[in-house]
Amino acid sequence: MNMIQFLGAVQMGLIYALVTLGVYLTFRSINFPDLTIDGSFPLGAAVAASLIVSDVNPFTATLIATLAGALAGFVTGYLHVRWKILGLLAGILTMTALYSINLRIMGRPNIALLTEPTVFSFLTGSNGILYGIGAIVLVIGYLLYRFLTSQFGLALRATGNNMRVSPSYGINVGFMILIGLGVSNGLVALAGALFAQAHGFADISMGSLTLVTGLASVIVGESLFHSNHMAIVVISCILGSILYRLAIMLALNSQIAGLQASDLNLITSVLIIMAMLIPQIRQKFPLKSRRSL
Repeated sequence: MNMIQFLGAVQMGLIYALVTLGVYLTFRSINFPDLTIDGSFPLGAAVAASLIVSDVNPFTATLIATLAGALAGFVTGYLHVRWKILGLLAGILTMTALYSINLRIMGRPNIALLTEPTVFSFLTGSNGILYGIGAIVLVIGYLLYRFLTSQFGLALRATGNNMRVSPSYGINVGFMILIGLGVSNGLVALAGALFAQAHGFADISMGSLTLVTGLASVIVGESLFHSNHMAIVVISCILGSILYRLAIMLALNSQIAGLQASDLNLITSVLIIMAMLIPQIRQKFPLKSRRSL
């Protein structure tokens, strides 16, 4: 793996770090299995790309794309909270509907942005986009940390820990689910908008494996950093996303394994299994490692 491939993997990991933070928010904070994410990522790309080619300011387009993703999360939450539809099914329904909505928004399967202005257009240098994305991820990570450690954030996390007991403390569980899903899918849509502008295109099928990628990154981060402190959790999500992308890049470039790009799904599954086994291995062999010292 050369330096160009390394920096490309880091850049991709930073973009998907926003997805990872969104996945953590739903699967860990509010304990909601949200599949809307696979539709929110291309939604953000579709909205941003469509607005940019219509001469809308890229920053405004990115903000609208983020709000569109949040709206998709609200729809899933509304179906679950108001109409008691199973959370997993509500996410599947919204994700399925978003495929057609994204196609309607773009008007065609893909949109090219190579000659259009983006939020990265003012950045100079060969690594300008990488630094720009890194700065955005750091700001979002800090804001999410402050959000989750606020009184409202503590109530939201308490909802995920125990939905039955939370109402006795005056917590509106339904409202917390709506907010959690909205913020999560807003982050995912922001990632989609940044991906489209960084890579110069938006495609209807770009949401494939988004949820799996985010969940794998969460697991990788958690297997390396064992802490309940929210600052460490946010950092672990970001680093987990980067390490996951680097691991895939290393696997695909391994001459010994003979893996190809078509083996991406297999590599993803193996990495998730390995990440989930690491904590169990540590629990089984702590004493042996100490005795050997």
